[in-house]
Amino acid sequence: MRLRWTPVPADWADGVRAVVPFTRWVPWFALALGAFSAVLLVLGQNLPGVFGLVCAVVIAAMPFIAVRHAFRGNPVAGRTVTADIDDHSVRMMTADGSAYSDLVLTDLTGWVETDRSFLLRTGPSGFHPVPGRAFDTTEDIDRFRDLLTRALGPAGVPPSAP
Repeated sequence: MRLRWTPVPADWADGVRAVVPFTRWVPWFALALGAFSAVLLVLGQNLPGVFGLVCAVVIAAMPFIAVRHAFRGNPVAGRTVTADIDDHSVRMMTADGSAYSDLVLTDLTGWVETDRSFLLRTGPSGFHPVPGRAFDTTEDIDRFRDLLTRALGPAGVPPSAP
């Protein structure tokens, strides 16, 4: 099977949520801090209220900033990627040949399927996203899912978006 896609920051955001679980709670924490800060403003505590609101905005923005930063620092960011998949490995290469990964399926530590992509886990914090838009048909998606299940077992629990 041959896949082709151009990575986008949302692909990396899925991966970050899967490998750094606390990032799933950041929006909720920022929302709670913002709500408490709003209560402080209503109670006339302007300085702590404004400080809390500013902190809530910064906390909410940090995961997005981190994903954008990590995306731009990756050698395949924004470059078209092709992947050749067989029963034993996934070989990914940028169209211009500047980056290459050969992932032996049995060497992967697991996989996660999200609404947007498949995340191939390469260790405690490493991953390779394979977005659903890379597949030509839903049958190809099903074949890839079956291949991963045979090689690695069932998918890990997908991160739930807040």
